[in-house]
Amino acid sequence: MAMDFTTLLSAPPSGRRTALVVDHQHYAPAVILRGRPVPWTDPVAFAQYTGQVQGLLRPDTTLLDLGAYYDDALARDDTLRAGLSARPRTGYALRTLLAHEPTAVAAVELAEVVARASATPLVVQIPSPVLWLARTHELSGAGPITDLTADHAETAAMYVADWLRRLAAPPVSLLLLDERDPRSGELPQLDDSVYAPVANVTDHYRWALGRRTGQGVTVGGSGLTGPRIPREFWHGDGAEPPSGDFLLADIPADAAPETVLAQLAKLD
Repeated sequence: MAMDFTTLLSAPPSGRRTALVVDHQHYAPAVILRGRPVPWTDPVAFAQYTGQVQGLLRPDTTLLDLGAYYDDALARDDTLRAGLSARPRTGYALRTLLAHEPTAVAAVELAEVVARASATPLVVQIPSPVLWLARTHELSGAGPITDLTADHAETAAMYVADWLRRLAAPPVSLLLLDERDPRSGELPQLDDSVYAPVANVTDHYRWALGRRTGQGVTVGGSGLTGPRIPREFWHGDGAEPPSGDFLLADIPADAAPETVLAQLAKLD
């Protein structure tokens, strides 16, 4: 059974005063893999890689970015990518991607293996429904993202909610909707009600639901915030970590390992 996210924050597994959520997608491939590809298609190898990250950085959660997993699947599978363009209808590409059985089964297996191998609670990160919609819409050639509306985003949220039910077995503590996108001004303005289908799923499975921006994470229904530690902090340039209910670390790839370890020690 998953650890409740609020319980995690009250007693961080690392022993820190403030829990640390680490997104290692930039730093770990550079430092641990040294340019080799992330082993997305081998759950055991991926879990071992994640274990190395955990041992090095000592985060209080295990962040699994299934959005990055799907990006990798699209990059290496020409048939999957081509299938997104079979119909020009808005939303067809996202629905087709999430309904692709081999990819979805492999994603769930990856989450299950990582969760079993990890000593810290599982955080699953995916693109927000509107962002995932925009990415697949562009990739399929269905048109510019400026064509997308709030109604399209609501439909996308239903597709994502259906896909999330596949993750009923892994012990997810927090689902993180990643809303970061440099073109966000081109996407429709949305209120929280658009994501109600996703929230219904997270409520049912008792997962916390977070929304991630460039400033950090807000957890819905709780008032909990996890501000992002400034990039400069990881370079030892005098920046101080912010205060919050927990902290979000996105360590840059060019940060020196000895500096990163010294800065992590400051968070104890």
